[in-house]
Amino acid sequence: MSLKVIGAGVGRTGTNSLKLALEHLLEGPCYHMHEVFPHKEDIPVWHAAARGEMPDWNQFLKPWRAVVDWPASAFWEEISSANTDALILLSHRDADAWWASASNTIFPASMSAPDSGWRRMIFDLFGNRFTADIENERAAIDAYHAHNRAVRDRAPQDRLLEWQPGDGWEPICDALELPIPDEPFPHVNSTAAFKARQRQDKDKA
Repeated sequence: MSLKVIGAGVGRTGTNSLKLALEHLLEGPCYHMHEVFPHKEDIPVWHAAARGEMPDWNQFLKPWRAVVDWPASAFWEEISSANTDALILLSHRDADAWWASASNTIFPASMSAPDSGWRRMIFDLFGNRFTADIENERAAIDAYHAHNRAVRDRAPQDRLLEWQPGDGWEPICDALELPIPDEPFPHVNSTAAFKARQRQDKDKA
């Protein structure tokens, strides 16, 4: 199975909604950070990549039709070089809104996570491919802008689609030459939903 879409947008840019949408459109699985937890064997592969030791991307991602969110988005360029026919999808949103969301969800969750292979992987990924200073608003927003600018500057323009959460199905379907589904675009994993899920996880612990 070859990748059809490579998500270059960082976390909290509608990536969980994109995962569901792409799985519907492509009739196959989409890799997202949520997939790292049930696939713990992937953690050392991502960690090695964060340290500059790249895997055989086609072999590693063979079961998937698309990738979105961290950790894959940190390696969008390497993955796209190994999948030259795949669409590069840059999901993004207003930087201040992105920071408000990330600083209330994934960043504190990462900081408070117990020491583990996952935590060490994500900290090396942030430090080497984004910013180690994720609790600093200015540093994080600067890293966010730098990441998006690098995608715009380096992605082949005939393969690049910029997308914001409010854009829905149409631009993605047009780029993939697929019909627009006769159902609402999925909108999931709001900040409130993220925090509710965290509370549930703590209650189960």
